[in-house]
Amino acid sequence: MKAKWNLVWMALAVAALSGCATMSGDECLTSDWAAIGYEDGARGYTVNQLSERRKACAKHGVTPDFAAYQNGRAQGLVEYCQPGRGFDIGTSGGRYNGVCSVDLEANFLEAYNAGYHLYTLRSNVNRASSGINVKEGELQRIKKDMLSKEAALIDSETTTEQRIILLAELKDLSERTGELDNQIKDLYDQRARYQVELEQYQVAVLDYGY
Repeated sequence: MKAKWNLVWMALAVAALSGCATMSGDECLTSDWAAIGYEDGARGYTVNQLSERRKACAKHGVTPDFAAYQNGRAQGLVEYCQPGRGFDIGTSGGRYNGVCSVDLEANFLEAYNAGYHLYTLRSNVNRASSGINVKEGELQRIKKDMLSKEAALIDSETTTEQRIILLAELKDLSERTGELDNQIKDLYDQRARYQVELEQYQVAVLDYGY
């Protein structure tokens, strides 16, 4: 229990620090490098993060405590590389940078891939919905434009030459509405399929216990 609270304390100690590796001179001088390492590990950062911190502190003549950082990061990675965390990262579409140790990575990746598949299915539904909105918006604008051109077509002040142009434009717009109708129908069909796939997978993923 004591060890657990030590880890919590270390996380709180650097909670005010952002994910950015930029550090002030005071931070470089007074920072607990084990705590910083723990926080970076718990966020799934690669060792490149330390390189960035080293560059920032070098400007202030300070060299990070590499051993303390690595020890802290190793503890943080244990927290990060849990299946539940992997699933959450996957469902948010987050990226995994291959930081987990061999003994933890298999279960982490299984959960991450399950979460990422859920993210993909949700994205499919959202993309289809977005496509429908865009196409329906264009269709409404075209229909409004067609009404305006049809009114101009029968206007007594419209010249013969103008009517010829209007008829050609109306023909093009009519063809476009046909294309949009078909595209919208296809998108509705796609969304229905994606929705079924999503609902089925959401039921199945409950058994995974993430």
